[in-house]
Amino acid sequence: MRLEQLILDAIDPPVNLLAAWSFPGVPFVGLSIALIVYLRGWRAAQRTRPHELPLWRAACFVAGILSLWIAVASPIAALDDYLLAAHMIQHFILMSIAPPLIVLGAPAVPLLRGLPRFLIRFPAGPLLRARWFRATLRFAMHPATAWLAMNIAYLGWHVPALFELTFRSERIHDFEHLCFFLTSLAFWWVVLAPWPAHARWPRWAMIPYLLTADVVNTVLSATLAFSGKVLYAPYAAAPRITALSPLKDQVAAGAEMWVLNSIVFLIPAVMLTMTLLTPKALRQASTGARTPAAG
Repeated sequence: MRLEQLILDAIDPPVNLLAAWSFPGVPFVGLSIALIVYLRGWRAAQRTRPHELPLWRAACFVAGILSLWIAVASPIAALDDYLLAAHMIQHFILMSIAPPLIVLGAPAVPLLRGLPRFLIRFPAGPLLRARWFRATLRFAMHPATAWLAMNIAYLGWHVPALFELTFRSERIHDFEHLCFFLTSLAFWWVVLAPWPAHARWPRWAMIPYLLTADVVNTVLSATLAFSGKVLYAPYAAAPRITALSPLKDQVAAGAEMWVLNSIVFLIPAVMLTMTLLTPKALRQASTGARTPAAG
């Protein structure tokens, strides 16, 4: 069966967007467990590490989990078969909203502290002590590996042949989303280096790290916006639920990717630049002035 026919034979487009929320069971269970374990561990660890785990970190983690739920269960997910612009918003949340928020939550210690003791004894404890597992983590979290993985996933899944595979199989679509989320989690872990992690590269290196990722985003976004033809056949065949033609929908998708992702990359790059350009004595004085208030 042709891919276009698969789209035409799909469920009718949602009429009432407020009623287009879904309830995917596996993501709900997974996100609920992650949230419960994190909050349990954060409460325990925060008693002895109040400066490393302030309330705002827990708030960031909760916001990251909620944003993941919005990406997979909200009307955004219901519209992704009909509007490329909605589909790209979903990808934006999975790559540029949820991962940095979760990383800002400094999840390593709270997630470990939140596990039941029997799971810490086995399998978590032996796994974390295993040399192969630690070596795999070091490789995956290396800045070069994380940068390449995120950008290869970002470009690769938007190649028309691979992108259209996600319309043929919901499992492939879910795997695509998992690739986006996990590679972006590693990317932002390198940038933010949440406690107790230590930066592998000097902080100034994060500026080109972010800017070169924005160049990749610009190339893909500009391709969608200025190609002059519809690149993804399913959207040419999908029922039109807005006044946008398939080509205008693609242009809108490219424009939103360009602007939104660039904002997410450029804000931390500018903040890092300003921090590095601030005289060291002034930075130390500012940190010292904030410390009493934090206590």
